[in-house]
Amino acid sequence: MNTVLQTHYQRKKGIRYSLALSVLKIIGWRIDYKLPESPKFILIAAPHTSNWDLPVMLLISIVMGIKLKWVAKDTLFKGWFGSYLRWLGGIPVNRKSRTNFTEQVVSIFNNSKNLIIVIAPEGTRSFTPYWRTGFYHIASGAAIPIALGFLDYKNKVGGIGPNFIPRGDIESDFRNINDFYKNITGLRPENFGPVIPKPKE
Repeated sequence: MNTVLQTHYQRKKGIRYSLALSVLKIIGWRIDYKLPESPKFILIAAPHTSNWDLPVMLLISIVMGIKLKWVAKDTLFKGWFGSYLRWLGGIPVNRKSRTNFTEQVVSIFNNSKNLIIVIAPEGTRSFTPYWRTGFYHIASGAAIPIALGFLDYKNKVGGIGPNFIPRGDIESDFRNINDFYKNITGLRPENFGPVIPKPKE
């Protein structure tokens, strides 16, 4: 994989960009990515097997010139700590609301002009036998792409792979997602479970 620096995003170079790129070079990481044409999309974060995933992902996002957002229950967003979480990119969601999580996030996307929400479908750094499907239903409901973000520790390359808009055939779409991630190695490969949707309860 070759390093990709898209001309449009080179305008955002600055101290943060230079520092992030320097750190990535020092630790031996390369970047390979193609951003979706849409200004709004879900970014999958996988494989998620280590605490190191977050700092590496943040460094790569700075170099790519994108600002990542994430969602969490609104009870965490109180006082100065809530302000800090928002500064980090957090978006509060009411878990006790009659409106379910998926519908709330779809609404957030529908009311935003530019938004990238990163989601780790595994939901944990430990092994899990399936992926949670919330990201898929959010993208489907908001009619936005799902971009396959990745960190390949074996080859020390990370970024964004293919993207697609859900077709409604979740089994088929998950097979395509699996085809991409089967060649990606997490820091702790034994913690990366199969890329299959969580069974309906």
